[in-house]
Amino acid sequence: MASVGIFVGLVVAAIVRSASGIDGQTLALIGSKQRSGFQTGVVTILSKSHADRNVYPSAGVLFVHVLEREHFKGEFPPYPKAGDSSNDPITFNTNLKGYPDRPGWLRYIQRTSHSDGVLYGSPTAEHVGKPTIIEITAYNKRTFETARHNLVINIMSTEEFPLPYQAEFFIKNMNVEEMLASEVLGDFLGAVKNVWQPERLNAINITSALDRGGRVPLPINDLKEGVYVMVGADVPFSSCLREVETPQNQLRCSQEMDPVISCDKKFRAQFNIDWCKISLVDITKVVPVHSNRPDPGTGVLPDIGEYNPPSELLKSKDYFADFLITLAVPSAVALVLFIILGYSMCCRREGLEKRNMQTPDIQLVHHSSIQKSSKELRSMSKNREISWPLSTLPVFHPVSGEVVPPIHPDNYETTSMPLMQTQTNLQNQIQIPQQQISGKWYS
Repeated sequence: MASVGIFVGLVVAAIVRSASGIDGQTLALIGSKQRSGFQTGVVTILSKSHADRNVYPSAGVLFVHVLEREHFKGEFPPYPKAGDSSNDPITFNTNLKGYPDRPGWLRYIQRTSHSDGVLYGSPTAEHVGKPTIIEITAYNKRTFETARHNLVINIMSTEEFPLPYQAEFFIKNMNVEEMLASEVLGDFLGAVKNVWQPERLNAINITSALDRGGRVPLPINDLKEGVYVMVGADVPFSSCLREVETPQNQLRCSQEMDPVISCDKKFRAQFNIDWCKISLVDITKVVPVHSNRPDPGTGVLPDIGEYNPPSELLKSKDYFADFLITLAVPSAVALVLFIILGYSMCCRREGLEKRNMQTPDIQLVHHSSIQKSSKELRSMSKNREISWPLSTLPVFHPVSGEVVPPIHPDNYETTSMPLMQTQTNLQNQIQIPQQQISGKWYS
């Protein structure tokens, strides 16, 4: 029955391709679905928890595999009450068998625990002929149980891919899981085919804007994160796609304005494309850059046997010369500098007597008068009722330099002396009335 089913599927695919002219990608998807359907039948016969599912993507073509929650619900016990709807929160963990993460070309996304997970990516020619086993572990958050399946990815080589002309579009009003839906992706490829008119067209890769350094959108107005979609064709780019390269549109893009594209109306109904971020690449004109990279190996250290310590016959090394260079020489230089500095500061002092002998008398008198004045000011700050300050009188004769005695003696009473001489001549001074204890006022 399996061989008959495969034959019928291939015949139907050939008839549909000849009638509608579908491309190699669609045929590959049909073949993959036929194999998945037949393998699903095998899974229903064998044990679900240990059976492997085989898929056959092509190198250079977008690969999409949906992890359906319904497929894993049979692995977990049902609800205790009969008739309750089973809507367990299930999350998936995917990794390459024997490794903690997936291959570099394979991505995974699942928005919530109540939505299906999606594996997607674009394998390259380097992965052809190397079966890739992906371990899929489903976690039931209600029962805390797990179920594990294996997905075997057999990457096939196709001479038709990759197609020489590749264009990458940035769609602003889509999320990656929305774009991975077969209906939405088919509508987008149909719109691209109308403006490009190629004989063969296929999706090469889909990348979320967050993986390109984009920012998470605000949770208002149902904003989307955006998605990059790369498609390939077998004919050169159309004039509509080339319009973005005109100087007028390049100037509008530099001013953060939307360029004028004649075929934009064919996308606006469903896909809001940022034409300033479109990328057109002709891989036939790209100069390949060959780099000699080392073989990364298997990631396992080679087995070199047991640890072999060094022999005891090794010669000892003398570190005395290193000690002199690193410690003794800087210490000696520091000691010499310390001796020179100490001799200059302590042994070269002239003394007060020699300094006073070489200083003129008038300068010494000036210096002593300043010292006396400063001492007098300090004593005045302690007691304000003292005699007239000597600093206000001449302290020495400007010619002979002799000290002049003050006008008033030290016991002269100055507390009754008015601050201003004019105060003694004031007539009819007004006295402020004072209040007695009995509360009566008097002048």
